[in-house]
Amino acid sequence: MAQATASTGVRNSTLRAGERTESVVLTTPPELSGTTTRIPVTVHAPDPISLAGVTSQLSQRPEIRLVDEESRQPGTVAVLLAVALDESTLSRLRQLVRTDGVRAVLVANLIREAELLQVIDCGVGAIVWRHEATGQRILQAVLAASRGDGDLPSDLLGRLMTQVGIMHRNAKHLPGDPASGLTPREVDVLRLVAEGMETGEIAGKLSYSERTVKNVMHSLTTRLRLRNRAHAVAYALREGYI
Repeated sequence: MAQATASTGVRNSTLRAGERTESVVLTTPPELSGTTTRIPVTVHAPDPISLAGVTSQLSQRPEIRLVDEESRQPGTVAVLLAVALDESTLSRLRQLVRTDGVRAVLVANLIREAELLQVIDCGVGAIVWRHEATGQRILQAVLAASRGDGDLPSDLLGRLMTQVGIMHRNAKHLPGDPASGLTPREVDVLRLVAEGMETGEIAGKLSYSERTVKNVMHSLTTRLRLRNRAHAVAYALREGYI
């Protein structure tokens, strides 16, 4: 199998069955250097061709700075391409989010109902269908992930709402569980999050400041021990608030 060329900045390696996914580091083109803070991004793919394709799309984006996965820079977003959501992929997502402390964008061919809540429970808040994974679409997901916003395809959000809606809503909380319940303001914000709105859009719709919306989300996710916006929406649906 041909190796990636040095001119792209992709690490030269040949992927064989059973080996870990590839990662990438590129040198920032001189014309993109400047004072604007860019988002550090790592790309993880199951094969060199997919790796080269995504890095080629992202390398020319001035908002992004591609970095090596070992850099552990604050605010890093990991873009993970997955052919199948097996336990190895879920384990990798957990490691990236919980251990490495990065925010993750999952690019997937297929997510089954049984896998959907597992992905969200891993801490993934941004998902892109592989057949829709243009450079602009991946950039949108990276920007959302870097802000802590959710970014799910509309059909996937609908499936999430259906799935959690059929779960029983009156389970008793065990001793030591976080205090339950959402305030009317929190419900209003989460209802708009569930519709796919971003922070600025929610603020405009509810006549709040963006800081207020962020504070509402931070308060409820901290109090209820939720990982991100998608997890918060799942909680609100499961408990019957929205």
